[in-house]
Amino acid sequence: MLLWLLLAGVAQAHQASEAYLSFRVEGASVEQRLDIALRDLDRDLALDADGDGSLSWREVRTRWPDIERLAAAGVRFTADGAACQPLDEAAPQLDEHSDGTHAVLLRHWHCPAAVRELEIDYRLFAATDAGHRGLARLVGAAGQPLVLQPGAGLQRLGVDHRGLVGFVVQGMGHIASGLDHVLFLVTLLLVAVWRRDGGGWAPRVSARSAFAETLRLVTAFTAAHSITLGLAASGVIDPPTRWVESLIALTVLLAALDNLRPFVPGPRWSMVALFGLVHGVGFAGPLKDLGLRGSELVLPLLGFNVGVELGQLAVVALLLPLALALRSATAYRRWIVPGGSSAVAALALVWCVERSLDLSLLP
Repeated sequence: MLLWLLLAGVAQAHQASEAYLSFRVEGASVEQRLDIALRDLDRDLALDADGDGSLSWREVRTRWPDIERLAAAGVRFTADGAACQPLDEAAPQLDEHSDGTHAVLLRHWHCPAAVRELEIDYRLFAATDAGHRGLARLVGAAGQPLVLQPGAGLQRLGVDHRGLVGFVVQGMGHIASGLDHVLFLVTLLLVAVWRRDGGGWAPRVSARSAFAETLRLVTAFTAAHSITLGLAASGVIDPPTRWVESLIALTVLLAALDNLRPFVPGPRWSMVALFGLVHGVGFAGPLKDLGLRGSELVLPLLGFNVGVELGQLAVVALLLPLALALRSATAYRRWIVPGGSSAVAALALVWCVERSLDLSLLP
């Protein structure tokens, strides 16, 4: 576990060049959105006219026809082997991604028949950046995006909405890959087999009592994060990602410190419910990336939430029996809970600093 914690904060040495390509398919209609990093466009098109090292909106907008021509030459597609006819283009706009500001090119197409498969000919920056990649996805479909290598020939994106099961799997995968969420749950389970005893903890007498406490904690966390997951995924709330991730790290830190010496007033499930509201916003990232609208969001939201709960239950099923068996052992009281909680607290503190100040402290 300690090795896992140490490896959790590894940062990449450089930032990859990536463009984001998404298609929304409705019968024979296709909406294509291409997000290209301004730093890549500036390299090829010299957008920084005054040479001050920064790009203004005027500099970008003035060169928008050049940006459109570069995009049209670099990204082409057919639908089931047939060419589609362009209908319109949206006005110039920008959007922020984790790797910087991107130009957004939005266009609508009409194809000869209902689309089953898109064949993408991707050549963006093929001559100027050998490391560039495009990430293509189908709006509303679960799963990982298709990685597009410039100049690799036709690459196919099947119009396959995987349905409820696909989003359940994606929700489970999000829990499995979310170390902060997992450690928060693990921290709670470590002392779910204990009860508060003054300023410390004492083992619960019966396993039934421990199961009841675990049920209260998991139910409170589930109910709370389900609320904010739905609100964030639908766009009702949209707090800055940096602060959400910082607050998630803070919840892990506080839960771990409470294990070492209880200080949170009231029943622990109330603290878990409050913290669950923060985690729910963090869970919403993968669903927000799908760009779903209105009723399109219902099935993915249901499946993703079910997947998150199944992932949590898997953690409970693995850890709770072991904690129950060891709850009265001296080693559990003196070493496992204090040592594990201290390690989690230390990592969470580093996360808080890194995420709030946008730093990389771990090697």
